Amino acid sequence: MWTTTSGFTGRKLRLAITITAVTGFSLFGYDQGLMSGLINGNEFTKEFTTLEIPKGASESYQNQINVYRGAVTACYEIGCLFGAIFTLFFGGKTGRTPLVFAGGIFMTVGALISTVSYNHAWGLGQFVVGRVVSGVGNGMVTANVPVWQSECSKAHNRGFLVCFEGAIIAVGTFVAYWVDFGMSFVNSSAQWRFPVALQIVFAIVVSIGALMVPDSPRWFLMRGREQDAIDVLAKLNGATPDDDQVLAEFNLMKADLKSSAHSKGSWKTLFTFGKTQEFQRMILGCSGQFFQQLTGCNAAIYYSTVLFEDNLGLDHQLSMIMGGIFATVYALATIPSFFMIEKVGRRKLYLIGFMGQGLSFIITMACLIKPTDMNANGAAVGIYVYIVFFAFTILPLPWIYPPEINPLRTRTMANAAATCVNWVTNFAVVMFTPTAGRDLEEIDIIFAKAHVEKKWPFVVANELPKLNVEQIAQMTAELGLDNPLATSSGPHEKAEMASSSDEGRGRYAAQEKQAAT
Repeated sequence: MWTTTSGFTGRKLRLAITITAVTGFSLFGYDQGLMSGLINGNEFTKEFTTLEIPKGASESYQNQINVYRGAVTACYEIGCLFGAIFTLFFGGKTGRTPLVFAGGIFMTVGALISTVSYNHAWGLGQFVVGRVVSGVGNGMVTANVPVWQSECSKAHNRGFLVCFEGAIIAVGTFVAYWVDFGMSFVNSSAQWRFPVALQIVFAIVVSIGALMVPDSPRWFLMRGREQDAIDVLAKLNGATPDDDQVLAEFNLMKADLKSSAHSKGSWKTLFTFGKTQEFQRMILGCSGQFFQQLTGCNAAIYYSTVLFEDNLGLDHQLSMIMGGIFATVYALATIPSFFMIEKVGRRKLYLIGFMGQGLSFIITMACLIKPTDMNANGAAVGIYVYIVFFAFTILPLPWIYPPEINPLRTRTMANAAATCVNWVTNFAVVMFTPTAGRDLEEIDIIFAKAHVEKKWPFVVANELPKLNVEQIAQMTAELGLDNPLATSSGPHEKAEMASSSDEGRGRYAAQEKQAAT
């Protein structure tokens, strides 16, 4: 079932995978923007009177209602966390595309449950249940799509494609904000039911897309289905199964899997140190998601309309317009990442993003010290500067890193762990208001070399030239990564002694000289 290509090969097949992947991530962004325009909407609060703040209400009562509103908005993240946890436990066995398909189904059912909620029949509870169910589906999709996309992409554009997935989050937010604005002129419950129901269209596309395209060749190989892996790899390359390039790529993947043969990717494997450094690589991926959320991105994205209305004193309609402009700037600001991700590199973009966000915080803080109309405008500018820097750097990068830097045997679990961190910190924020252009197998070499030479992985990546298939195979052997007994060895083990010997160092020098020429 999951080997079908629906007649697509080569570029068309990769395009079909990309369309499915980015549609799934657009739903992530759509929900980020969805509640911003609904939570203060008159028809929404009229339907669910528990969320309505009456005129003249005390400050304590207003705070209580705001807690309810935060819970209704943030419950989605709880569902996403459960979806990511499911992937963490079962993703490696189930496969990428089956979980993407299931995620689309969950999102469809959840959106339907929320859409048909009525206050007289436990309506708010039903709405929350629907959001949690949708969240489970989104958690499955976001935990699997980056891995699936990375494993089906070529090294030269893998970063661009996964970056595109991350950037499409902003496009989904853009669509949600303007749909909310357009429906705000409707004086019936369709004002909020239509935006909620619109998710179903995207979710169906995701499920159908997952049925029409294959799982990744690396997953088939990991499950012992070698012929399926070769067939899918051939289709992705637009070639025949006996093509030399196809067989070379297959043998490279097989060698990578063989180097991990002593472990089947259990929980214990995630805490492996030594040359393979699974733990360090998992932590790198998780930390990116953690710090992305702790910059407060989703506080701004989920509540920008509320922020403009309640904190800057704008009327509801103008706040909706400002929120729409905010989402438009957010979407447009992702464009530079497409051109910079491979040329500038992941690490430098992280640094640029955090420095730019820090600058925007200083602007906003300075303007809010003394509240005036002019300073309120300055604070709004600071918010826009913040989202610009976030959009082309910190938005896509945490989704690119985990599937790239983790080895095959722990890739699904480590990426799911990073996604779990995203949703945990995402919930907390909403509730409380150099590896570019390399094959995935080269990443194993970079981390092993960093361990042997006692260097940071990014330093090794900067020093190590781009390797071809033969060079990857040779360096894998030099580092002892093709020896199952060597991958988890400590600094005093036989494998490392061999790779750090005079003979080994001589072979490294010759290899790097050959690669550089």
